[in-house]
Amino acid sequence: MELFNKSGVLVSSVLVLIGALIACQAQEDAIPSSSVIEAAAMQIGPNGQPAAERRLQEWAEQGSPVAQRELALRYLSNPSKRREAMALFERAASAGDAQAAVGLVGMAHETGVASSGSAGTTLNTSRVLKEAATANYVAH
Repeated sequence: MELFNKSGVLVSSVLVLIGALIACQAQEDAIPSSSVIEAAAMQIGPNGQPAAERRLQEWAEQGSPVAQRELALRYLSNPSKRREAMALFERAASAGDAQAAVGLVGMAHETGVASSGSAGTTLNTSRVLKEAATANYVAH
């Protein structure tokens, strides 16, 4: 009987530990708050920080408008990634990120694509700003 109690406690302890590990993993996969994302973006800096950039890419792929915007801002300085920056700005602006909408409009004016956005869609700058502002207002 004593052996059963000891093994029962051991099994219970292992199950609790496994549950805690699963909960920690689930938390790691969650998208953090805007301030955490922006702090991670600040860590990238001019020389780059591969780990921080990878985390931003993961959060952007998970649908975080803030991560999409911050990643787009980082890509602006790299001429080979400007098209990707515009796509990220578009996704973030469509999700209601007003700062991304401003970045998108700025890129459109800079590159002269205010009348035709990427993927052949018409980029109406006032519409983009209005939609982002409305989505931001409704979300808060």
